[in-house]
Amino acid sequence: MVVEDVRKVFANDMATGGAEDVADKKYIHCEMLAERCDTLLCMAQNGRFALSLRVLAVLAAEPEAMHTSAAIAGELGESAVMVRRAFLRLHDGGFIVQRKGPNGGARLKVPAKEIGLGDVYAATVGEWLTLEDKALAPLLKRAKSDATAAMNETTLAQVVKRLKRA
Repeated sequence: MVVEDVRKVFANDMATGGAEDVADKKYIHCEMLAERCDTLLCMAQNGRFALSLRVLAVLAAEPEAMHTSAAIAGELGESAVMVRRAFLRLHDGGFIVQRKGPNGGARLKVPAKEIGLGDVYAATVGEWLTLEDKALAPLLKRAKSDATAAMNETTLAQVVKRLKRA
């Protein structure tokens, strides 16, 4: 949809303006597209975090049981493929153990009270709050560290407890 919007703007520019106008505006339109993509990336990152947190909450409700992606997907009303993708990120982050086969699935690797939301966020969204500006990079690194520490004050166990009350 975004690409289609940009194509329409270019077509309109070519019909109404000269070649110089189109060349000048091309940069502006690319910036607009980049801003929208950043927003879409942000939404995708938050979606990955939210789904991963919901998956962990299901696993934490029965920490010793193996849960299949299909069972969790049914419980959460999500796609089993998306749950499996969450499993991969959570496994890479060291939060879950996976087993293949007829009795396979996933379960928590560590107790829910030891899993902080900041660590889950960092494991599921990938790179965030980064900048290549050498003057600002240390400041953003500190801000990222502080944000992760603040988020880690809330644990998965607290999330599960709140979900049970709701």
